[in-house]
Amino acid sequence: MLKKYITLTFILFTVCLHAQIDRSIMPKPGPAPEINLEEPKGFELKNGLEVLVVENHKLPRVSIQLRIDNPPVLEGDKAGVSSLMASLLGKGSKNIPKDEFNEEVDFLGARINFGSQSAFASSLSKYFDRILELMADAAINPNFTQEEFDKEKQKLLTGLKAEDKNVPAIARRVSMALAYTKKHPYGEFVTPESVENIKLADVIKFYNNNFVPANAYLVVVGDVEFEQVQQLVEEKFTPWTKSSPLSFQFSRPSDALYTQINFIDMPNAVQSEITVENLVNLKKNDPDYLAALLANEILGGGGEGRLFLNLREDKAYTYGSYSGIGYDKHVPSRFRATASVRNAVTDSAMVEILKEIDRIRTEPVSEEELKNTKAKYIGRFVMALEDPATIAEYALDIKTENLPKDFYQTYLEKISAITVEDVQKAAQKYFKPSNLRIVITGKGSEVLENLERATYKGKPLPVSYFDKEANNVPKPDYSTQVPTDVSVNDILNSYLEAIGGKDKLEDIHSIALLAEAEMQGMKLNLHMKKTDKNQFMQDLQVAGNSMSLQKFNGETGFVVMQGQRKDMSAEEIAKVKEEATPFPELGYLSSENITLEGLETIEGKKAYKLKISEEKTIFYDQESGLKLQEVNTAKMGGQTIVSTITYQDYKEVSGIQYPHSLSQTVGPQSFDFKITEIKVNEGVTDADFE
Repeated sequence: MLKKYITLTFILFTVCLHAQIDRSIMPKPGPAPEINLEEPKGFELKNGLEVLVVENHKLPRVSIQLRIDNPPVLEGDKAGVSSLMASLLGKGSKNIPKDEFNEEVDFLGARINFGSQSAFASSLSKYFDRILELMADAAINPNFTQEEFDKEKQKLLTGLKAEDKNVPAIARRVSMALAYTKKHPYGEFVTPESVENIKLADVIKFYNNNFVPANAYLVVVGDVEFEQVQQLVEEKFTPWTKSSPLSFQFSRPSDALYTQINFIDMPNAVQSEITVENLVNLKKNDPDYLAALLANEILGGGGEGRLFLNLREDKAYTYGSYSGIGYDKHVPSRFRATASVRNAVTDSAMVEILKEIDRIRTEPVSEEELKNTKAKYIGRFVMALEDPATIAEYALDIKTENLPKDFYQTYLEKISAITVEDVQKAAQKYFKPSNLRIVITGKGSEVLENLERATYKGKPLPVSYFDKEANNVPKPDYSTQVPTDVSVNDILNSYLEAIGGKDKLEDIHSIALLAEAEMQGMKLNLHMKKTDKNQFMQDLQVAGNSMSLQKFNGETGFVVMQGQRKDMSAEEIAKVKEEATPFPELGYLSSENITLEGLETIEGKKAYKLKISEEKTIFYDQESGLKLQEVNTAKMGGQTIVSTITYQDYKEVSGIQYPHSLSQTVGPQSFDFKITEIKVNEGVTDADFE
């Protein structure tokens, strides 16, 4: 009877409880979980170096990070000196030659890298003593030799030469220069002239003035004992001479007075680079710092951001559109929204970016957007806590960014407390539609007319023009008229005559060439063969391994990519046949489908633009007749892929002028091939195409 009574009482209690719950109302979230971060152990050397140690004995590994927290430095007419210094650091020391240093690091299975104000090393913990010693020796006793300086200087000059045609690289540096001015550390950029000004003595002077321990932090994380670290660091880093960096003054940047378009004409651009930017005075210890991050994340922080969903998913203008907001305790940072878009939609994409920036300021974000974005940040934070290095990074942040000691302990609480109103206020404060600088780098002859007609909120956007050194220039002139007495065949015959003449070209039955390029430090080798029987072979190798192989024997062909073979389709065979001969222009002469589209400036030269097909356009120098550039488009995965090949450095081989420099751009990737060998009527057999 008692059991029955208890059961009835429980049922009644349960019914009453359910009756009191309104399930149409979402329950309030509970308090954010408390984060307990273990504080790293630390100590400071007399020379100013602060050391943080995080012991973690789960794995027998250790990492060492050196960070020098100096204000930015204006390098002026010797811009590039910090890059050269960084490239020379770590090449041995005054005590150990470079080769011996590198061999020992490799033998220990370790890594040691240097930046202009940093260093990093990692190894098994049993080698910690030696790796710390090597890192300290290279940092404190750098081996700056003239021989290594000359090598690194030449590498830098070669990189700048390649960058000179790289549209995304030009867009990045000019947008920074326009935001900050070229007389600011963040706005100046390295040029061949500034590099030529630099001597080895300048690198040594820069090192002595800036690579100093006053603002330096050494972070050791891993399978080590604090006492061991303290003893070794005191021994190896105490010789680092106590010194403070020099203090430099530079102009304070300011926003654009009104929203405007700054256009950089790049005739070789196959798509437009759009950067919409304004300056922000945001520091990590500002009360609205996290709200600003969430506002930016909702706008354009990734694939779920509004910019991405609008410009890619909805309108298919681009592969992706994103935004970013920076923070800096020394100078203003930038808010920027970016996209790389097809020429035809440059003006439309720009307007959509402006609309999204305005919308997040004027319309509250949805609760769902805010909830999902918070979840993303909380997930990142929790995942980061699994890495022992996070503890050290957070401790370093608290020191260098002047954060409250409980900044990370209360991180989840602060994120959870951010409201829709907080996000909107941050967007209104940091995204400035009345002071936006819209930097567009692209092919003016194709995009400028529409940009000059573009309006925002019913008002035209003023356009000013800049060159790739961020100098203000007059509006480009695209009014050059094509002479009415010039035909397609005139242009083709002029090219054929310039490279050797039709009679000589018709005696060429085969060509074989070898070319080299670099990609992210790896060597690319290109092998190509063609015959007058429409046979074609191209093999692109990376570090000696074939990455892409194409073969066509005149009738059938195939492509092998990453070990996967695919036979050519009928459509692909038709296209290969057109280009398989040594000199396709001989065949173009009989085509009735090629049209003369006009004159454009290519590499500073006026060039005839011939539309060979819907997929191919070729530019021929008006003066010399030589082929300057070829632009190909192709559909892949629902996207339009544009490839541009620029031909330079023509040299004579067997009586024929061949380009010995081929610069190829595919999307954001750029490759500069140097022809190392050309064989004419030798070294080719039918077996090469099977």
